[in-house]
Amino acid sequence: MFATLSDRLADTFKNLRGKGRLSEADIDATAREIRIALLEADVALPVVKEFVGAVKERARGEEVSGALNPAQQVVKIVNEELVTILGGCATPRPARL
Repeated sequence: MFATLSDRLADTFKNLRGKGRLSEADIDATAREIRIALLEADVALPVVKEFVGAVKERARGEEVSGALNPAQQVVKIVNEELVTILGGCATPRPARL
């Protein structure tokens, strides 16, 4: 299940590569693909709605970082929202030796 979800999300983000700026249509199409991927992974509809809404809101409001392209920026937003919705901590773990 997670492999399929990961593959679907990776394909969605791949479509954003090479874009200089995200349009409303890009954000809507990406949100639609994320919604479909989550629903196919049996995520509850209220959770999907909340998650996709938060991602869309942040993607529309965020300035693209100089260090990140639009695809990387969306990946960052999705990652942070996943951590938030799952109740995790977004701090990186120390490397294992």
